[in-house]
Amino acid sequence: MIIEGRVHKFGDNIDTDAIIPAPHLVTTDPEELGKYCMEGIDPQFSRRVKKGDIVVAGRNFGCGSSREHAPLALKGCGISLVIASSFARIFYRNAINVGLPIVISPQTFEEVKEGDKLRVNLSTGEILNLMQGKSYTVSPFPPFLQEIINSGGLLQWYKDRFIR
Repeated sequence: MIIEGRVHKFGDNIDTDAIIPAPHLVTTDPEELGKYCMEGIDPQFSRRVKKGDIVVAGRNFGCGSSREHAPLALKGCGISLVIASSFARIFYRNAINVGLPIVISPQTFEEVKEGDKLRVNLSTGEILNLMQGKSYTVSPFPPFLQEIINSGGLLQWYKDRFIR
């Protein structure tokens, strides 16, 4: 699985309220949530994102309230991958559940710049910064997580395999 996109960079401790502010939690529609993604940090964020773009962030991304709305909002506005120095545990699981790939890479966070273009191979664990010519290695996504992501999330993966 290869993902290529432009970087939108954020710092440490981006919580779920920053990813999708509470007043917008009245729906679970990803596209509707995507309109308000990162609104509290950057009101123009969802307008600048192009389908396939990548969020790169610091430590503890997705901390705060446990809500699937946060990764849904990221997917809904067009984000294809989140790379962070670390993730809040519940956000990590919620992201996988809704089919949003996430990768831990402190080195990527330290070295990429806003607007850089990355190519990420989740099967091999290679991150290539196409603007800087640098590459980073992370743990590859296990095949079963790739299946869940490719299915669009855990629920669809389950339905595809067990409900006929």
